Amino acid sequence: MRILVFVCLAWGAISCGTPPLGESAGPGPSSRHAPSDHAVASAHPLATRAGIEILEQGGNAFDAAVAITACLAVVEPYASGLGGGGFWLLHTATNGHEIMLDGREAAPLAATRDMYLDDAGRPTRESVVGPLAAGIPGTPAALVHLSDRYGRLPLDRTLHAAIRYAREGFEVSTRYHRLATAVLDHLRDSTGGRSVFLDQGSVPEPGYVLRQPQLARVLEHIRDEGADGFYRGEVAESLVRGVQQAGGIWQMQDLAEYRVRERQPVSGRYANMSITSAALPSSGGIGLVQMLNMLSLLDLSQMEGTQHSHALVEVMRRAYVDRARYLGDEDYVEVPVERLLSVQHAVSKLADFRPQRATSSAAYLEKREVESGGKSAGGRNTTHFSVIDRHGNYVAATLSINYPFGSGFVVPGTGILLNNEMDDFAVKPGHPNLYGLIGSRANAIEPGKRMLSSMSPTFLDDGERVAILGTPGGSRIITMVLLAALEFARGGDANAMVSRPRFHHQFIPDRIEHENGAFDAAALAALASLGHTLQATSRSYGDMHAVIWNRKTGRVSAASDPRGMGLAQVGK
Repeated sequence: MRILVFVCLAWGAISCGTPPLGESAGPGPSSRHAPSDHAVASAHPLATRAGIEILEQGGNAFDAAVAITACLAVVEPYASGLGGGGFWLLHTATNGHEIMLDGREAAPLAATRDMYLDDAGRPTRESVVGPLAAGIPGTPAALVHLSDRYGRLPLDRTLHAAIRYAREGFEVSTRYHRLATAVLDHLRDSTGGRSVFLDQGSVPEPGYVLRQPQLARVLEHIRDEGADGFYRGEVAESLVRGVQQAGGIWQMQDLAEYRVRERQPVSGRYANMSITSAALPSSGGIGLVQMLNMLSLLDLSQMEGTQHSHALVEVMRRAYVDRARYLGDEDYVEVPVERLLSVQHAVSKLADFRPQRATSSAAYLEKREVESGGKSAGGRNTTHFSVIDRHGNYVAATLSINYPFGSGFVVPGTGILLNNEMDDFAVKPGHPNLYGLIGSRANAIEPGKRMLSSMSPTFLDDGERVAILGTPGGSRIITMVLLAALEFARGGDANAMVSRPRFHHQFIPDRIEHENGAFDAAALAALASLGHTLQATSRSYGDMHAVIWNRKTGRVSAASDPRGMGLAQVGK
């Protein structure tokens, strides 16, 4: 009873400060100092330098985003590419307009709800490996849309670095070697994958120069012909022919009808901080704002140690329950977004919260059969970058082909490595995907539908500072962004945000996954005494990149996650 009274008292405090969806908070233009410099933070040094070069040549943040996206597609084939998709969160300085470009992959028109189930109703591996696992890519269309609608420079300038790295090559990293080794069988099974990403059938050693001349030619088609250079004509015909010959179901119509969507981001508030984050078909913004709404009611500032961590875990659990139950592509299913983001819903979610006892995830299963296979929730596959220009335009973008090296299938003659994002659908309600996430019919496969994502490019604004951030990490993305947002709310800088130790709970499996160092021995014992199950991850996870602009001083700072090999650079 005491908890319920506390929650109801806290409700009044938060409801007064929560703006309607789509509104933003923060000072007006008169109180701003323009950024003192431009900055880029990305997962690969070559991509960061390409973005900085474009900014130095007079391009804006959106031009730089084109260059960075294209470079990452070349130098991080294990994380993103022209055969994948993503979300680009944009802020325009002239009018403060914020929009999300939805370049998420879409199910082929020949896709069916049960296409990955065998005769006994068991999921097959075809949602993971090979061309049948691939959704229709969105990254090429997003590059052109971003350039045409928001950029200042032509594609022959912004794609130049990516074309050069594809044709002349780049040195593969230890990270490339590790991830290629993990999926070596997949790459060997694909003639294209074997010829492009392996060296005579073996994983190339760090320092090996990887050249992708076929990919360079596709980039040149996009440079010269725009979106038609990928989605129609010679390249499209090669893609469809190669996919069909290998057992896939793509058609020319799938490519010709693909369009980037502009969507209104999800907005919310926590304390004096406004949040702008990814909208459906990403679950990131909804999940992030839900968790912060609940934390506001619990008054996290009054908690320390075990109680603080316990509260964070319990709001994570509850947000992921709603993710599994309600979320999907709003163009195909009705999602009660306003209700899910309301304070009233946060109150109801906390009705069974107990400060001295862990909630059992089984209590939320609604008599569904759940196959919790104990799978990894993901690590550093997928990629992210953040960029700001001297005018105050900025972009946070998270891009993916899903699993390391996606489906493992490279379409012959194109150099295009295909995603395996179809596994992000609920191929069978209650059955976990590669990241252990379960889903409902809201995320079931339908022709043309976009699969649910966890990618969470985000802006944070405390009235004085703006943070531009995001990270890869599969289902752990949303909780990583949550922890970074709380660090920012405490006044933390970009380095503190990207390096903070991480822990995660996603409802199913019912356990806290944590990096070594996230909890000391006493904290682990205390959480276990509350009924939590804990599991240390085998390695650190995530690869966050953040840029912070202090409007009061104009100072810009940036940081790349020490767990990765990225580069944050302010100015030249």
